[in-house]
Amino acid sequence: MEVYHFHRTQQCYSCRTVGAYAEETVKTYFAPELESGRVVFGHINIEEPENKALVDQYEPTGSSLWIGVYDKDGFHKEENVNVWYKIGDKEAYLAYLKEVVDKRLAGDLS
Repeated sequence: MEVYHFHRTQQCYSCRTVGAYAEETVKTYFAPELESGRVVFGHINIEEPENKALVDQYEPTGSSLWIGVYDKDGFHKEENVNVWYKIGDKEAYLAYLKEVVDKRLAGDLS
């Protein structure tokens, strides 16, 4: 499973916060999965040529948080727009994203 914060070189406060809180969520609640490679996290600058393959795969149009899951049926990607509404409450953001990642790891793609 992949969790990517896509962004441009110039980022506003909200864009930086979405990425920082996502990173904190993954590192806090999914450290063993990060260590094993079951979960991958990254901040991906969509303007840097070396990130072209990931940008082509996920197709972000700007600053965004995407989750990609690989299963027996292939690759599934989703942009999570709900995180933007939670940046004013860090604990709510972390709890929400933890729940989303837990569900995806359990195979729930709904």
